[in-house]
Order: sequence, then C-alpha cells, then structure tokens
Amino acid sequence: MAAAPKSRLGRGLGGIISSSAAVTPKPVASGAAPAGPAAAPPSPAAPGYLEVAVHLVEPSPYQARKEIPAEQLHELAESIRSEGLLQPIVVRKAGDRYQLIAGERRWRAFQHLKLKTIPARLVEASNASAAALGLIENLQREGLNPIEEAHGYASLIRDFDLTQETAADRVGKARATVANSLRLLSLDAEIQGYLAKNILSVGHAKVLLGLGDTAQRVVLARRVIEEGLSVRSTEKLVAERKTTTGHGRATKSRSLSSKDAEAVADIEKRLASHLGARVAVLHSAKKGRIVIEYHGNEDLQRLLEKLGIET
Repeated sequence: MAAAPKSRLGRGLGGIISSSAAVTPKPVASGAAPAGPAAAPPSPAAPGYLEVAVHLVEPSPYQARKEIPAEQLHELAESIRSEGLLQPIVVRKAGDRYQLIAGERRWRAFQHLKLKTIPARLVEASNASAAALGLIENLQREGLNPIEEAHGYASLIRDFDLTQETAADRVGKARATVANSLRLLSLDAEIQGYLAKNILSVGHAKVLLGLGDTAQRVVLARRVIEEGLSVRSTEKLVAERKTTTGHGRATKSRSLSSKDAEAVADIEKRLASHLGARVAVLHSAKKGRIVIEYHGNEDLQRLLEKLGIET
C-alpha cells in the first residue's frame, strides 16, 4: 500500500502549537487592573492560558510584518471593544517578560484601548519555532504583502540555517511556493515597493524576473502600472525584449573608456525611465545616435506624445 501523501496545508497555528509544551497558568500579579469584557480570562480548566499584563509583553524580533495600517488597528480595537477578544495572543517567557509569538495586532489593539491585561496562551518554543509560528500566524490569519512574506521565509532560512525544504515544512507550504516567493527578493527595490503596496501583482513580478536587465525591468514595471497591462501583455513585452540582440550596446562599449561608458549608461537609464522604453545611446567623440525601441503603432504614438511631437 502506498504511503499517504504528506500534508502541507491546513496544519494551522493551533495544530503546531499543540505540539509545544503548555505552561501551567500563573495568576495575574496583584494590583493589575481588570481589562473589562474585552479581556475576560479563559476558563481555568484550559492548560497554558493566563492573563498577562499588557506592558510586560514585547514584540517578536522575528516578526515578518513591517507595517500595521492604522485603519486596520482601529477597526480591530473597535471590534474588541464591542465583541471582546475571540482568540488570545500566544507568548513565550523572556526573562521576567513575555515575548509575542502570535497576535501582535491584537496586543497593539489592547494598547490602543488602554487595557491593562490580555488573555494569552503561554508555550515553550525555541527561536526557530517561534519564528515559524509567527510567520504562520501572519500567513494564515493576518495576511502579509508578498515582500513581507518573502522576507519571512528568508529570515527562517538565514537565521536558523534551514534549507528551503525544511523552512517550507515548518510553515506548511510546498517548497516551490517558498522558492518562488524568495525569487521576488532578487527584484529591484523599486519593484519590491510596488509589490509591497499591492500596486503590482505577483504574477507581473514573476514575468519581470525573466528580464535580466535591471533598468529594463524597472521601466517595464512602470509601464505595466501606468497602462494597466495584463500579465499576458507583460509576457509578450518581455518576450520581445529578450529577442533583442543588443549588438549596438556591445559595440559601443568596446570603443569607450570606462568613464565615458558609465556616463552613457546613466544617460540611457534616465532616457529609458522618462520614455518608458528601451533606449540605446551609441556615442563616439565625433558623432552618435539615440535608438528608441517601440512595439507597434500604439507604442509609437505613446512615445511621440512623451516627446511632445504632434501627429
């Protein structure tokens, strides 16, 4: 009988935490102000659950999420104020304090509401486990942008000396999913910014990765955004650019000094950025020419308008 396939999905934060050792609850320190209905303590029968002082909780150094939009935090705080906290945060001991594993938004919402204590589940977890659990929490519940997700995977691999396979297993994802996410970090900072702000889709970004030239990628990314190009249209443009021989660039580079070549490359980059097209500046001491690449009548019309030429 064939072995059952290994499940990577649906493991969930609770399923992984259940394998960690639960810590016997400790009473809230005397003098801690009650937090009201939003922080009603869990059932005493639930092992590992306790109330902790909000000010004794500190964020995780492995948090993948870089920003929490103020409007999201306000909405969550209002929900907690009216309906109470539906799920406690997850923490581990850090000296006399508690370090967050999961639930940073909930913890910050409690700070916003000026509540004194917060329900928490206390678990024992290594640094690697804490990082993986925090990433799972964000992936499955709170949602990361594509670049935050990629940095989360990269942190697991880098900080804890994991392989892609092991990191994928830790967070319940296929190795290919992790590998494709990590590829986004090889994109230019400008394009990563578009992804982080959800201005550009991951589908577009994967297509842009097919271009080896940094300047071309940035120029094309800007064009995709400005013109609202589909992934299919972007694929066609990338394919067209990849078929370009580039002999002119190679020829001129051999005839210029390194200083002049750098100056010409800078001019090309600025022209390409301005026009949203690939530009080649073929320069010599006595003469030269500028070649602007376009694709079809509509692209030519766009370039003429950029250059201020009436048709």
